[in-house]
Amino acid sequence: MQCQGKSGSSAATRMRVAGAVLLLVHLLLVCWLTLRPLDVPWVTPANLELFAGIRADLELPPPDAALQIGAGLFLLAPLGVLLPMAGGRLTVSPFVSLARTAVAGGLISLAIELLQTGVPGRVLDVDSLLLNTAGVVIAHLLVVPLARARLRRARTAAPARGPAGTPGAPGAGPVGRVPLAALPRSRPQRLGGGSGTGPVLREDQRAQGPTPTISRVGIAP
Repeated sequence: MQCQGKSGSSAATRMRVAGAVLLLVHLLLVCWLTLRPLDVPWVTPANLELFAGIRADLELPPPDAALQIGAGLFLLAPLGVLLPMAGGRLTVSPFVSLARTAVAGGLISLAIELLQTGVPGRVLDVDSLLLNTAGVVIAHLLVVPLARARLRRARTAAPARGPAGTPGAPGAGPVGRVPLAALPRSRPQRLGGGSGTGPVLREDQRAQGPTPTISRVGIAP
């Protein structure tokens, strides 16, 4: 059990490290995409009205509208999986995990929107904040609960799959004991040949040989 505990701890550590590395890489990519200066002839004013930008995107042709809205949803969607992965928790309330991830994704999106106000060609858009947070929530709901359930089942079933003959393995008996059924049984030998009517010899008697018999002597009258 101690080795299994160490193995489970190392697996959780590897998962946290992988999640943290992937999270950092994704954030660097997002910053590169959203904080680069744009060389444009004119810039639209900042959008502080909720759903105004989404309504403007819906008035575009369907392919362009899907591209604009999809870009807002998918920009930070990987955070819905990478943030819980970096946390490394398996036993946590689904509601608490979703709320924590949504708040973290919203704060990251807000930080990006505020930084864009100082970048040439970029403006603040409250609908981008809404779409980014919605993408994080959708990705979390689609992936994280199912992945955590499968990992919990795998961790619970791991101790039952030990090698044969080890403590806790299926079909293995107590250590250092031999089942009685595996011991050879010696058949008792009987006197009188194969008739089976003679007395049964004990083990010490069989080692010493048959008991000598004394012939009777008649007494004269």
